[in-house]
Amino acid sequence: MLSQTDSPEVQVLKTVFGYDAFRGPQADIVRHVAAGADALVLMPTGGGKSLCYQVPALLRGATAIVVSPLIALMKDQVDALRQLGVRAAYLNSSLGAYEAREVEEALRHGELQLLYVAPERLMTPRFLDLLDRSEVSLFAIDEAHCVSQWGHDFRPEYLQLAVLAERYPHVPRLALTATADEATRREIVEKLHLQGARQFISSFDRPNIHYRIVEKNNALRQLLEFIRAEHDGDAGIVYCLSRKSVEESAAWLAAQGVSALPYHAGLGPEVRARHQERFLREEGLVMVATVAFGMGIDKPNVRFVAHLDLPKSLEGYYQETGRAGRDGLPSTVLMTYGLADVVSVRRMLASSTAPEPVRRVEGQKLDALLAFAESAQCRRQVLLRYFGEELSAPCGNCDTCQNPCETWDALVAAQKLLSAAVRTGNRFGAGHLIDILLGKDSPRVRALGHHQLSVYGLGSELSERQWRSVVRQLVALGYLTTDAGGHGSLIVTPAARALLKGECALRLRRDSDKPVKSARRPAAEPLGAHDEGLFAELRALRLQLAQAQKVPPYVIFHDATLKAMAESRPQTLTQLATISGVGQGKLERYGDAFLAVLQGHPPRGPVASGSGPLERSVAVAVGSKADTLEVTLQLLRGGLTIADIARERQLTAQTVSGHLAELARAGEVTPQEATGFSDSDLRAIEQAWQALPSDARGKLKPLREALGGAYDYDRLRVAHAWIARQ
Repeated sequence: MLSQTDSPEVQVLKTVFGYDAFRGPQADIVRHVAAGADALVLMPTGGGKSLCYQVPALLRGATAIVVSPLIALMKDQVDALRQLGVRAAYLNSSLGAYEAREVEEALRHGELQLLYVAPERLMTPRFLDLLDRSEVSLFAIDEAHCVSQWGHDFRPEYLQLAVLAERYPHVPRLALTATADEATRREIVEKLHLQGARQFISSFDRPNIHYRIVEKNNALRQLLEFIRAEHDGDAGIVYCLSRKSVEESAAWLAAQGVSALPYHAGLGPEVRARHQERFLREEGLVMVATVAFGMGIDKPNVRFVAHLDLPKSLEGYYQETGRAGRDGLPSTVLMTYGLADVVSVRRMLASSTAPEPVRRVEGQKLDALLAFAESAQCRRQVLLRYFGEELSAPCGNCDTCQNPCETWDALVAAQKLLSAAVRTGNRFGAGHLIDILLGKDSPRVRALGHHQLSVYGLGSELSERQWRSVVRQLVALGYLTTDAGGHGSLIVTPAARALLKGECALRLRRDSDKPVKSARRPAAEPLGAHDEGLFAELRALRLQLAQAQKVPPYVIFHDATLKAMAESRPQTLTQLATISGVGQGKLERYGDAFLAVLQGHPPRGPVASGSGPLERSVAVAVGSKADTLEVTLQLLRGGLTIADIARERQLTAQTVSGHLAELARAGEVTPQEATGFSDSDLRAIEQAWQALPSDARGKLKPLREALGGAYDYDRLRVAHAWIARQ
């Protein structure tokens, strides 16, 4: 709840978004940008990047332009903001010509607080001309790593955004990303002309995520067992390397009773859009996809992400796994991994048409990923170190922490394997070399005469599975590499010379013959049985409300907010207002509906009343819908305008005018009293309303256009309600 000492940014955070306090560096970023300064923000997925530009946008007035690369993200963010009473819109190819013109007109007349736009549309001469004629409060460039040619998600159109610094030098610019190593950060600064910008680098740690990597052994069966054991009925994303694998995996999961859909660039746009929409709006759906899916997906309750194939880099892995647990609740990321994956990725890199320097960097990034996969250390420590961050102690929430790896002196074993590769001309893959070491009398070994090699049969001390672990670790350490043609041949590198000569030690992770199942360690206390039942009821109500409005359920309330409701069981609107994520707009819109469910479950102990040293208006405002209208009415009759009331109550002008419109429909106020309109103004508005087609009279936009834009939306909303009542 608000107090007299709350700063303006905290007031917006509480009343609009329903959060009591900023997290990490959010408050510093918001104040910095709201003051008109440039910034580069690195913050993990789920860390609250969007608040870093949404709050300054509401504080600065005018319209904030948000550059976003994906249609899904724009629609998602706008749906969520509109639920909060924020005037937001987007411009992209999904809009028809008439809808796009409406948005452009709203921008030109200063009727929007945030506008999301794709970079290719932003840079058109027509849109830049529109910006020249509009009042812009700030530019927020989301997914800023797309500007980097060295990154995992380069988009050429992002390079053109440098013009914003030249064309609008007095408008603050904010670049945001969840994934950027030091080289990528330097490129963002250079390409976007942010040399003078302050950099805010948050921790990359996602403590609620449990990291797990397993040796691939029938990956689909491993995935199914994982889902059934830990995430039955949860939403998840499964990544595959090829379109064919996506199709086959989705079909197989569906046949096993898992609600799963495919997504890849080879599907028609209508199919992709339909599948994405279902994923966003339905509960418990699993999307099987290539990496074409996911960036910009704002679904907060993705409980797991699984990689059935090896990603191309640690940046890609971090970005994709970061789509799990955006709401901060416990989530799991699983990767199945084998040597064949390394061969496949090497083949893709070898066939790339990128310049040689880019291919070389991509190879180095793959090497870093392999080292991560084969490490015996805490996964989180290795991952964070890659991004320049040190974690002082093992995390306790990854597979290597929960099942610590034993290491062993592997020098002699490595020498045997490397010798086998050298003596066979560096022309054979892991399977054949292991057959030689195990002394298998296979037709191929005998036909090639490899049964006569001195290393034949010298590796019987290890099993086939253990030898494959040795191979993977030697590849990860750079002592072996796969051929550029992607045929799987293992080639001894110059770095292995010291090993072959016995000039250095080598310790490897010991993998047992039987795969160890690591139990997930939750990052938060699970709900009790009674709370789980209430949580399910609240989710069912949320889904019902979302379907009625055709929006994703999480734009109404996140799972974390419903979980808090189930645990504390508020019984009044005042108590409900104390739940994190319940802002003023959502309290007014949904409070009664959720209380109807909550009041059927009495609290087990005392519930905080939410009372304290509150302003009278705010304390009353959360009491009931009738009370909040009464507060607005009393302030109006005290001589305050719509803008004055909005400032006094820390609400948007749109929310206040909505209160007054409702009062006008009830006959409690007249338009003249509420807006200052003269009688002649009201007659002109009524005449324009009468001239409209009957099917357009219920909408505000056609009325304003019929009046030539002479009246602002907030005051016109009240007059429109009064005339419709008459």
